[in-house]
Amino acid sequence: MKPFAIAGVQMKVSAIHSNVEMMKLKLDITMNLYPWVEMVVFSELCGYGPLLHTAQEVPGEFEKEMQHMAKKYGIWLLPGSIFEKRDGLIYNTATVINPQGEVVKRYSKMFPFYPYEVGVTPGEEFCVFDVPNVGRFGVSICYDMWFPETIRTLAVMGAEVILHPTLTGTIDREIELSIARAMASVNQCFLFDVNGLDTGGSGCSIVCGPDGRVLYQAGSTEEIIPIELDIERVKRSRELGILRLGQPLKSFRDHIGNFGIYKPGVPLPYLDSLGPLIKPTKLEKLTELRKKESEISQNEPTLGYKGLK
Repeated sequence: MKPFAIAGVQMKVSAIHSNVEMMKLKLDITMNLYPWVEMVVFSELCGYGPLLHTAQEVPGEFEKEMQHMAKKYGIWLLPGSIFEKRDGLIYNTATVINPQGEVVKRYSKMFPFYPYEVGVTPGEEFCVFDVPNVGRFGVSICYDMWFPETIRTLAVMGAEVILHPTLTGTIDREIELSIARAMASVNQCFLFDVNGLDTGGSGCSIVCGPDGRVLYQAGSTEEIIPIELDIERVKRSRELGILRLGQPLKSFRDHIGNFGIYKPGVPLPYLDSLGPLIKPTKLEKLTELRKKESEISQNEPTLGYKGLK
């Protein structure tokens, strides 16, 4: 057994004022109640809430405060994410801090929740990092999980535990819980999904094992979720199969050459036929937009929906 203890903090998130002091208080409480915890994970946009005007440069004061807290308790810390100003753009960025208070990785969300998360630029790099003598961890944020290729890529890069801060307060949270289980099972990894409350989400954080079974699911109140994971379960699952049955990661490896449709430059006519990425609207407006799209397509056959403004 290779144990490693992670605590998720499911807390109320305000969009009116900073939540940083409350995060620090929650860390104090967590480490006093559970001094055996070795890593703490907060929810997406926990520090300042979900409004773009809170965006700031990274590194900055938020990272500095979180680095101090990680060093204070000698823990790994993933303090959710914040909106980051970078080169005139805004990203949704999470920071990984080690027990010495050093920033070891930053990850920007690859799939902002378009068309709702308007104004946020997608990140381009996957994020994995090693905890010495424990295992390899990957970072994914919220809507990323809806795209199986993201978690699969982290698994192919060797990630055994996926840390997944999220901010979901919408009616599809139940669907997300099923996706979390599916991603854990098909990639044979632990998945630690931490949601916020109030403007930070509707709670129901979930921790899944490499067989997709639920280790813990929170309710919709503030909770500290300390879970000791046996990382060796991942290696055993990947070598011997889920419940000694399916071996999806090895099967994917052996048939990986069959997915040429994803290669850059390969036309995707069906996906292009689905139309532009827009918010749902009333039927008459949608019909008008479809008509406009058809006219553009006739004039510029190679442009498709990507040319719509």
